[in-house]
Amino acid sequence: MIIAIDGPAAAGKGTLARHLAEAFDFAHLDTGAIYRATAKKVLDLGIDMDDAAACTEAARQLQPADLHADGLRDETVGQAASKVSAIPDVRAALLDFQRDFARTPPGGKLGAVLDGRDVGTVVCPDADVKLFITASAEERARRRHKELHDGGQNAIYARVLEEMKERDARDQSRSVAPLKPADDAVIIDTSALDADAAFEKALETVRAKRP
Repeated sequence: MIIAIDGPAAAGKGTLARHLAEAFDFAHLDTGAIYRATAKKVLDLGIDMDDAAACTEAARQLQPADLHADGLRDETVGQAASKVSAIPDVRAALLDFQRDFARTPPGGKLGAVLDGRDVGTVVCPDADVKLFITASAEERARRRHKELHDGGQNAIYARVLEEMKERDARDQSRSVAPLKPADDAVIIDTSALDADAAFEKALETVRAKRP
């Protein structure tokens, strides 16, 4: 069984994906981490973000260990990931990795949960369950600001909100795999929901689809 979870930054899709994977003992892949790891590699190597060929080569060189590198959640890496992920050849280079994970989950698991921005529309269009997790930009900025502050980073809410809106616009308008719900996705707005409430709503959907 494949569960595809998409949505904008800080909507709660990562937490939800982990909870669902634990509940059903499925493998979990944060596809955003793949793009963040690629972006971090690009930044570390001093590659120009406008150099599509060099960014694509960095994506092809990605190793599983890179997904656990320090600093992947830094805001600079997140912004870079949004830019790198807009490069068609980078997306193509990372597509096979994601599809292989979904079709053949590691560890002999009987299912996989993938969360990202184009899982239900591009990576796994035939997923058994598709969820689109969203929330207002203001609420998502509040969550991200708290996450950064709790992590010891001196972030300004207004700046976090501005960057959130910039990233939304970039993700939604890119020519390849723009951020949007799949036609058959169940949309869950978490603006007024905590993690447990969002999980319960998602659980209902998965159980209804599970054979």
